[in-house]
Amino acid sequence: MGAGRGSKTRPRRPGFVIQEHHARALHWDFRLEHDGVLVSWALPKGLPEDPARNHLAVHTEDHPLEYGDFEGNIPKGEYGGGHVSIWDRGDYELEKWTEREVKVVLHGTKAAGRYVLFPTSGKNWVIHRMDPPQPGYDPMPERIRPMLALAAELPEHDHGWAYESKWDGVRAMVYVEGGRVRALTRNDKDVTPTFPELRELGEYLGARSAVLDGELVAFDERGRTSFARLQHRLHVTSRATVARRARETPVTYMLFDLVYLDGHLLVDRSYDERRALLESLGLKGGTFATTDSLNDAHGPDVVAAARESGLEGIIAKQRDAPYRPGRRNGEWLKIKNFRTQEVVVGGWTDGKGERRGSLGALLLGIPDTDGLTFIGKVGTGLSEEDRRELLSLLGPLEKDETPFSSPLSTSERALAHFVDPVVVGEVQYGEWTSDGRLRHPSWRGLRPDKNPSDVLREP
Repeated sequence: MGAGRGSKTRPRRPGFVIQEHHARALHWDFRLEHDGVLVSWALPKGLPEDPARNHLAVHTEDHPLEYGDFEGNIPKGEYGGGHVSIWDRGDYELEKWTEREVKVVLHGTKAAGRYVLFPTSGKNWVIHRMDPPQPGYDPMPERIRPMLALAAELPEHDHGWAYESKWDGVRAMVYVEGGRVRALTRNDKDVTPTFPELRELGEYLGARSAVLDGELVAFDERGRTSFARLQHRLHVTSRATVARRARETPVTYMLFDLVYLDGHLLVDRSYDERRALLESLGLKGGTFATTDSLNDAHGPDVVAAARESGLEGIIAKQRDAPYRPGRRNGEWLKIKNFRTQEVVVGGWTDGKGERRGSLGALLLGIPDTDGLTFIGKVGTGLSEEDRRELLSLLGPLEKDETPFSSPLSTSERALAHFVDPVVVGEVQYGEWTSDGRLRHPSWRGLRPDKNPSDVLREP
């Protein structure tokens, strides 16, 4: 049936396209159809979802309308070299277009809302979301404390528990937004520059925003995690040294939890729900992987398999438990194949014989209400490089007074150089003696990801 007299056909709204562009730096090309061309801006972090967060928009050259259909590879060496794909497209309502302000309402599949662009300096503009975010939207938190595991035996019953490998590395919460990553350790140290491999995870997730929980690990020639190897990647600040050591000792981020995804905080969801969302992301690349999770498996068999693989142990997690930031309440349990203990360094002794003039042993403690409880010393497991690095680290911290609240023997005190108790390390040991000292401790390495207040005595 034809249109009746006086009927009006709504004019076609202009179109827009957003292309995800994996060039030298990941960005999104935001293009608005206007006056016969695609007026374009490069968005390094994509569209802002939250009116409280503006994003940079770099004004680029206009493109012909046909370019809005382009997907494919631009050869390396050419301008914009890299892979281009269409992230979203649709049409828009134009509210205002001047040299100082472009105001539009987007109607796309992913991009929907009222936005304004305005210049700040030169080619740099800002894009701002004017309307509220979608219902149920949670802004990405600046920091989420990692949930902690309690040292224990296996659960009495396997039902309702999931088992994961206990990775022998450095715990890190990784925040991904607009293809960029930020990695924080348990003591809020930003290790993003230390581990440039994490950029690959940001590239993989693209426009998705997420907060991920996992462990940074290094593997040896047999494919087993090596905390000693990981030590070579810590304490490095020079960009050139970081790049060289990343080539020599690559690190993998082993993911095991997801606490925020695309505008939704997940801490109140059960382990099973979070785990399903994590696995749906398919996070398995050259520098990152999702650790396996075994539901209702036979705990002793899982422990035996972990021991055979040379793993430190396993983590048991209650499948119906939420994620409790910063809490250690028994809903996560760590079952170790060998005993390790985090320690605070309270001093050192001089080396003897061939090691005269070097560091002989470290004096170790565990925090108590009055200071440090002395738990023994360790000289085994220290390489000559370790001894040099520890002396350079501890020398500026030396002081006359003992940091230990418990007494040392006369000989121990006479040979000691005391330090401010701020350096945390880790040892492997045989057992605790009846007087509260470590038997047969062996040095494993420094723990710059831990504060002295994090150190607790392991059973």
